[in-house]
Amino acid sequence: MNPHPHVSLRGSQCLLNNLRVIVFGSFAFVASAYAQPPADKPVEVIVQAASIKSLTTTIEALGTLRANEAITLTPNDTKKVTRINFEDGQRVEKGQVLVEMTRREESALLEEARFNADEAKKQLDRVQELAKRGAASQSLLDQRVREFESARARYNATESRLKDLVLLAPFSGVVGLREVSVGALVSPGDRITTLNDDSKMKLDFTVPGVYLRSLSAGLPIVAKSRDLGNKVFEGEVFSIDNQIDEVTRSIKVRALLDNKNHELKQGMLMLVDLKAASRDALVISESALVPLGSNNFVFVFNEASGTVERRQITIGERLAGSVEVLSGLSLGDKLVTHGLQKVRPGQKVKVMAEEKPAVDQVGESTHLSDLIKPKNN
Repeated sequence: MNPHPHVSLRGSQCLLNNLRVIVFGSFAFVASAYAQPPADKPVEVIVQAASIKSLTTTIEALGTLRANEAITLTPNDTKKVTRINFEDGQRVEKGQVLVEMTRREESALLEEARFNADEAKKQLDRVQELAKRGAASQSLLDQRVREFESARARYNATESRLKDLVLLAPFSGVVGLREVSVGALVSPGDRITTLNDDSKMKLDFTVPGVYLRSLSAGLPIVAKSRDLGNKVFEGEVFSIDNQIDEVTRSIKVRALLDNKNHELKQGMLMLVDLKAASRDALVISESALVPLGSNNFVFVFNEASGTVERRQITIGERLAGSVEVLSGLSLGDKLVTHGLQKVRPGQKVKVMAEEKPAVDQVGESTHLSDLIKPKNN
C-alpha cells in the first residue's frame, strides 16, 4: 500500500496537464500550417501563358499482312488432272498455263460446233444472194439468220467450256504448295494451290475512332515484325474503311508496303507506327490542371482585376509535361501553375514569375529556375 497517496495523485495530474499542452499545441501547429491567408492578402503564384504547338500524333497498332492480290486455284468443272505446269513456290507470269484437265470430249464438241456454224454461214450466204434477186422470201432469210446465230452461240459456249479446263495465272506472283497430283479427279471448290501477288503487301490494322480526324490517305507508316528480326519497312496509308465497328469503336485502315525482296509473307503480324497529320494545338503545362472527378479545371489569371477565375476545359492528347486543350481556353490566357493549393475562385493573387510557354519546354531542364522567365516590372 502506498504510504503517500497524495503524492502519486499530484504527479498524475501534472502528467495529464503536460499531455494536454502537447496535443493542443500540435493541433495549433497543423492548423496554422494549412490555414488560408487572409482574404485581403494576395496569394503568391507563378503563371504560364497558353501557347500553340505543332503536334504530330503517333498511333501504335497491330496489323496483319495480306498479298496485294491472292486467289485459291480451283477447277470450274469435275475433271481429271492431266498436267501440272508448276512447282511448289514457283514464280509465274500472268497468262501462264498452270493446270490442264481432260478435254477430249469438249474438243470433239467444239469441232462439231465449228462445222455447224460454218454450214449455217454458207446457207445464210446463199439465201442472201437469192434474196437480193428476189428469189427468196424474207421469212426464209430470217430463218437462216436465226440458224447461223444459234450455231455461232453454241460454238462460243463449247469453246468457253474448253477454256475452263485449262487454268491460267490471272496475274503474276508466286504459287503455294501443290495440293493435287496428275490423274486426280477434282471438282469445283477443290483446292489445287494458291497464288499470291507479293510485289506489294496490304497491311490491315485498326485505329481507335477518336483518331479519325487525324487519318487520311498518304500518311507515312513504319512497320516491323519479330519474324524478320524487327526489320523496319516503310509505307503509306492507302485507304480507310467507310464505317466504324460498333463493338470496338475502331476503324480499319489499309496501308501498302513495298516488297521488292519478297520478304513479307501473307498473314504475318506487324507492329505499326502511324504518323498522323500534323496540327496546330493549344497546349498548357500539366501542372496547371486541377482534376475533379472526370472533369478538368484551370485557374485563369485576370490581369485587369488581379484575380483568378476557375474555368473548366476539355483536354486532348497528353504529352511529356504538357497537355493539349481542345476547348475552354484561348491563346495567351495566363494560368496558375504553382500556388494552386492556396488559390480560390475570385481571389486576388500576386504573380511572382511567369513560366516559359509549354511549347518552349520540350527537351529542357525541368528545374523550376530554368523554366521561369524574368517578369517585367
